[in-house]
Amino acid sequence: MAQNEHSAIATGEKEKHVAVHKFLIHHKGDQVGVATSDIKEGEKVIGVFMDDNSSIEVVANGDIPLGHKIALENLATNEPVLKYGVPIGLTTTEWQVGDYVHTHNIKTARW
Repeated sequence: MAQNEHSAIATGEKEKHVAVHKFLIHHKGDQVGVATSDIKEGEKVIGVFMDDNSSIEVVANGDIPLGHKIALENLATNEPVLKYGVPIGLTTTEWQVGDYVHTHNIKTARW
């Protein structure tokens, strides 16, 4: 038994389990978060807003690789998508919260 486990048992303290976030959201109001590690389909994941450290929980509708985006809002086709508090593109299909967001369902706002 590890020393910390032993002292927790000896003092009657309960161990605390800290939930680890799996994605970050740059600004409140952003419609996507960025995976900080691979996310598996069906996994319930926590995201942290970088501007105030608040968090949300989302169930992933598909596998989402590290560095890719997860949908935080339901959106219809051809709706603007916010990231960093600004429009970064348009949806090319309908989105549901937890969907994998990448080139198959978003196009850039640049051209």
